[in-house]
Amino acid sequence: MTTTLVPPGPLADPAQRRREWRAWYFYDWANSAYVTTVLGVLLGPYLTVLAERAACGEPGTPESPCRGTVPFLGFDVAAGAVSSFAVTLATILGAALLPIIGAIADRMTRKRLFLAAFAWTGGLSGTALWFVTGTNWQAGVVLLIVSAICLGASTTVNDSILNDISHEDERDGVSSRGWALGYLGGGLLLVANLALLTFAESIGLSTEQAVRLSFVSAGLWWAGWTLVPVLGLRDRPPSNVEPATGGLLRSSFSQLVHTLKDLRHYPQTLLFLLAYVFYNDGIQTVLATAAVFGTRQLGFDEQTIVLVYLVVQFVAFGGALALGRLAGRIGARRTILASLVVWCAISVAGYFLPARAFVPFLLLGVGIGLVLGGSQALSRSLFSLFVPRGREAEYFGLYQAAERGTSWFGTLTFGLVFQATGSYRLAIVTLVVFFVVGFVLLLKVDVAKGARDAGNRVPAVV
Repeated sequence: MTTTLVPPGPLADPAQRRREWRAWYFYDWANSAYVTTVLGVLLGPYLTVLAERAACGEPGTPESPCRGTVPFLGFDVAAGAVSSFAVTLATILGAALLPIIGAIADRMTRKRLFLAAFAWTGGLSGTALWFVTGTNWQAGVVLLIVSAICLGASTTVNDSILNDISHEDERDGVSSRGWALGYLGGGLLLVANLALLTFAESIGLSTEQAVRLSFVSAGLWWAGWTLVPVLGLRDRPPSNVEPATGGLLRSSFSQLVHTLKDLRHYPQTLLFLLAYVFYNDGIQTVLATAAVFGTRQLGFDEQTIVLVYLVVQFVAFGGALALGRLAGRIGARRTILASLVVWCAISVAGYFLPARAFVPFLLLGVGIGLVLGGSQALSRSLFSLFVPRGREAEYFGLYQAAERGTSWFGTLTFGLVFQATGSYRLAIVTLVVFFVVGFVLLLKVDVAKGARDAGNRVPAVV
């Protein structure tokens, strides 16, 4: 493991920069498998089954849905909405914790080990889902929350490293390639889990056991592949942090308070974050609820959901690379705006999807894949232009609060609409509002001004 410190900022030697890029890509590879297999595909429907079993004695079906409720934080909530409310709680907690974690990371020399600590804790939480069975949906909710917060925290640190290893004109490409590799890794593990679910009975496993083994595989994948960036990235000393007295935690809080007060000097950063809160709420809610929508509203089984997610993963690999190249020609902001138009069309199409019609469902997945990776990767690289030097992790903590920590409003809206109407179709179409508001706000962002305000070089194409 490399321990020699290098100066802050990207290395001067292009070959050495590329080596760090390749190591950095693998954290997207590591955590995307968990995001896809656990948070995206299997855990939502699995928790729904456990909650419906607790509420109604057995899981519901599209023809005979479970209308029972379970106690959740002192409220009676529909069993079918448990996973949405669990994600909501996890993201609210993340909103409070991630900026603080970022402020701590900016004062650390060995960011990569800080990243690893959260990644390994999250991977252990995912592996522990093996023990969640019967009607014990509460334990599943706790592990979901722990793993989701660890995912947000580790990604905050990882995203901040993008500024350490690449120059402004390189970041769209580096971010897009990392995101693309993440979808490829997630897709490969999903292939294995699809095979496990498909052939479970022939090897003596129940579907539930196969799902739980998939949780274990994703947790181990996340923890294991994190070794690549831990071993391949270089340590850099903190730079440009605010002087403060006291220990690491106290000085980090002082830094965060200063930054929150100082944000008024970066209006484009604030405007971008506000736009991102809205349109990313829509994206994250689609990802968090698509499996429940597919199983409970459209009547597909888990194997079909995994197959469509697999298609999304591999299409997203190409989509991220394609949108990254498009951004090199027209700029990241314009490319994201175009992707939001497609996201609006996806939400509307979801409302009209007929039940058990596989081909339309598959085509919707292809549409999601085309814009998913690119819209997220380019948002990350675009935001990096608005981050003052030395405060990367702290600002990416705010960014992650917008990505995962404040995306609670989308899942909350989805859950409340279902609670009121019993229709996942109405819940999915309401997400158009998030994409439209995000589009309008992003249209107002001045990228060149935001980069200059933060003290960064303006890329050749904005």
